Amino acid sequence: MPGFELFSDLERKEVMDVLETGVLMRYNFDGPRKNIWKTKELEQAISEKIGAKYVQVTSSGTTALITAMNALGIGAGDEIILPTFTFVASFEAVLAVGAIPVLVDIDESLTLSPDAIKKAITPKTKAIMPVHMCGAMAQMDEILSIAKKHTILVLEDACQAIGATYKGKYVGTLGIMGAYSFDYVKTVTCGEGGAVFTNDEKLYKNSDQFTDHGHDHVGNDRGAESHPYIGLNYRISELNAAVGLAQWRRLDEFLAIQRKNHSYIKNELAKIDGVSFRKVPDESGDICSHLSIILPSEELTREVSSQFKEAGIGGTFYWFDNNWHYIRKWEHLKNIQTLAPLYQEHKDALPDYENTDYSKSDAIISRTISIAISMAWTEEQLQNHTQNLKEVLEKVLVPA
Repeated sequence: MPGFELFSDLERKEVMDVLETGVLMRYNFDGPRKNIWKTKELEQAISEKIGAKYVQVTSSGTTALITAMNALGIGAGDEIILPTFTFVASFEAVLAVGAIPVLVDIDESLTLSPDAIKKAITPKTKAIMPVHMCGAMAQMDEILSIAKKHTILVLEDACQAIGATYKGKYVGTLGIMGAYSFDYVKTVTCGEGGAVFTNDEKLYKNSDQFTDHGHDHVGNDRGAESHPYIGLNYRISELNAAVGLAQWRRLDEFLAIQRKNHSYIKNELAKIDGVSFRKVPDESGDICSHLSIILPSEELTREVSSQFKEAGIGGTFYWFDNNWHYIRKWEHLKNIQTLAPLYQEHKDALPDYENTDYSKSDAIISRTISIAISMAWTEEQLQNHTQNLKEVLEKVLVPA
């Protein structure tokens, strides 16, 4: 699943290029850097691969989302529709720009339910943010149709789906803007990093400037650059970008391994009565970082999860009890626990997350376990891991 599983001399070579110059910052120091521009190379490589005209690499997936929202002018009081099943960074980014996270149900795609989106739209809805979870895509035809009908922006959180495609197009490029995360456990890693991308030149310029304190990057004297507006420091270092550049060039290699291993496990688990799989809108575009199984009941799913742990089977995730990825355990959001207080108007505008009915999501996530697909498995390890998974599932689901 994560690119760090296959670190090689390719990554080390790119990092050493930077260390030999001693220039770790992505901007300026033109002479000492000896024409080594790893961040620029990474941005160009991403652009060429996914077909987005403009790419801005950032310090994380979270800062990529915040950058995109600022570039789009999303802010105070704007509502953004996003799923109950996502990483906490998705709603954190919305709150960070003063907007309102409107969390709605998922369906068996483990992504936004189009019906739930329709019901959540209000005059304050500024954007829909589909999150392409666990390597597979949201139902983008339906989402884009809804957005077009209501003149709503679509900002794609593709942080968990690097390299995924939907009907031949890379996820993140179907809406007005998209975002990747290159953190340590992503399929392509920079250690820490992210990217925001778009085909709109103005949005790119906004992103380029916002991530560097509002610098307009005009001219050759950084100290003399103008500041069209206030920005923040969301720059990535050249060292992180160097790792990401080598990893990005290996994306097809990584995906081929994941898909092979995923296919083997899925074919074996499909033979077990009671095992079904998440709905994937375009299976050919799934990056296969996870195999998500859906079982008949919460009780049986809990038992399977428990027995996976007892058997020492790692890399399985029961999201219903997960602190990071599902709303059920987000007490800090439900109670609006912040270090510094929100403006009262912002706080008052937030939904009552504690008492909102998310039973449709509960009914799905409580029966779902995701199995991480390693790229480092040998054939023997793959077969042994699959056999161990099968033994537990058969024991619980098909008792003697």
